[in-house]
Amino acid sequence: MTRRTPSPLPQRYDDALLDTAARYAEERHWDVLPGTWLEVADGTQRCSCGDAACPAPGAHPAREDWSSEATGSPIVARRMWEQRPTASVLLPTGHTFDALDVPETAGLLALARMERMGLTPGPVTRTPLGRLHFFVLPGAAAKLPGLLRQAGWGSGRLDLTALGEGGYVPAPPTRYGGRGVVQWVCHPTTANRWLPDVTELFAPLAYACGREARL
Repeated sequence: MTRRTPSPLPQRYDDALLDTAARYAEERHWDVLPGTWLEVADGTQRCSCGDAACPAPGAHPAREDWSSEATGSPIVARRMWEQRPTASVLLPTGHTFDALDVPETAGLLALARMERMGLTPGPVTRTPLGRLHFFVLPGAAAKLPGLLRQAGWGSGRLDLTALGEGGYVPAPPTRYGGRGVVQWVCHPTTANRWLPDVTELFAPLAYACGREARL
């Protein structure tokens, strides 16, 4: 399994956001979306949404109709981030990939089991909120409830969910307020360009999440 340490951010954070968003669209053919951004008020970083208690400051859509703004064009992506250079980089789910959302501890345990089983996961991100997102083929959100039932796990008993149509994940190097940046645990490479199906990763993920639920 190929893992890489996230590359150091360029000196200008807004340059990193623009270049990275365009690269996601060009190299991975992912739709990208500019989200909210961080503003400094009275020496404190706050989300551009204006909510002082925002749970994901600088890391969520800026508009209710955000899905209409997503683009798979690197040219359009560059234009959008030139207009909003500090906007976070969000990746809509349900089109080119779905994402499996699990606690960080369970996700790392599952990755270790996948390695022993000879499974190659797709890209995996870690958020500063302690969550891992496993990129899988679209359709995972529809399949996951049935897989959980077959494995004997009722709805809501495992901290394992899927983000599909209408969802999104924040992408590196997006910042969550002062909590840190989204990072790659498994970096996008040529080896994981072809994403796995949720059925391939379900067993190790369910085992790891079930073990955490019993602790």
